[in-house]
Amino acid sequence: MRRVINRHPSRRMKILMGALPFILAIAIYAFAADARGADGPDKLMPGLNAFTSAMSRLMFDIDRATGTRLFWADTWASLARLGVGLGISALIGLVIGVLVGFIPFLRALFEPFFAAFSLIPPLAVLPILFILFGLGELSKTVLIVFGIAPFIIRDVMLRVAEIPREQIVKAQTLGASSWQMILGLVLPQVFPRLISSVRLSLGAAWLFVIAAEAITAEAGLGYRIFLVRRYLAMDVILPYVLWITLLAFAMDYALRRTHDAIPWTRFKEGG
Repeated sequence: MRRVINRHPSRRMKILMGALPFILAIAIYAFAADARGADGPDKLMPGLNAFTSAMSRLMFDIDRATGTRLFWADTWASLARLGVGLGISALIGLVIGVLVGFIPFLRALFEPFFAAFSLIPPLAVLPILFILFGLGELSKTVLIVFGIAPFIIRDVMLRVAEIPREQIVKAQTLGASSWQMILGLVLPQVFPRLISSVRLSLGAAWLFVIAAEAITAEAGLGYRIFLVRRYLAMDVILPYVLWITLLAFAMDYALRRTHDAIPWTRFKEGG
């Protein structure tokens, strides 16, 4: 039957339809900016030419104070902080999540603790982190780890708990030790879930990076946004926000492709 639920767009049509909302948003903004700027430049809604000029300066002109191209220096600083924080959080989440989820005594001991720990608002303890670890890079990394590692730990623990008991009994029947079961049975089924957990944590990780940079930093995308906001420099703020969104989308896409490409995904999540 030719019902709407049975009709699917082609690949080219999907691309065009996916791009259409973005094109419409840009067109609407350009029209509104031209209308507001008819009587002179508007700082709150600058025209597309203002964006081009500001970003060209930040991307290609060398800043005399720092000797760098600010846009790329900010991007690298934020990505480095984000990458280190995500990497440490993923490692902690994998190790602790697997051990606590697989060993009953550890699960009974630590599961309530991690459940409560994950509910602490990370931004509420940001001043404490700065007091304990200083205003350097360490405190920013700790904030990211503090914010997303508990979530990853709990998600990995839940995935370990979903492994069918029959598989564990069969492995023990074949003489596998606890360590061999962790390496050969648990990790292959948990690793895809770990990648999914990191994907789900990207938004929060970016929030923590920007929050930390807004308080104390010398470079970074969040630092630049909060630095120029006092001048109402929307021609810098909006492109930076869009750039952060694009970076987050690219990272999410790369993780998704990695998730789909690794051989371990032949184990279906959920059993």
